[in-house]
Amino acid sequence: VQLQASGGGLVQVGGSLRLSCAASGRPFSNYAVGWFRQAPGKEREFVATIDWSGRSTYHANPVQGRFTISRDNAKSTVYLQMNNLKPEDTAVYYCAAGPGIGINIYNYDYWGQGTLVTVSS
Repeated sequence: VQLQASGGGLVQVGGSLRLSCAASGRPFSNYAVGWFRQAPGKEREFVATIDWSGRSTYHANPVQGRFTISRDNAKSTVYLQMNNLKPEDTAVYYCAAGPGIGINIYNYDYWGQGTLVTVSS
């Protein structure tokens, strides 16, 4: 499956963005999808994950209550709604697909190219 992340950009503190991860290739509904992010000089970290049906989700503590992951299997797309953005949210955001939800990068087999989110203060 091929993944294309989009929706990043420059936003002020407290603003919102919605990232999209569009899939093509194999049936998208077979896969769980995760969002990860990587800030300059830091390791890639888990942000959120959603199972194949959309009924089960999990968000990392730093984004809990501000970010929401969702999916539309009819459109083969997963979304990450990001509200009340903070400077520490600045990073390249990656989406990834795998057989089941998980918080580790090794849970996922397919990765998109990343989209840059910059939060200015």
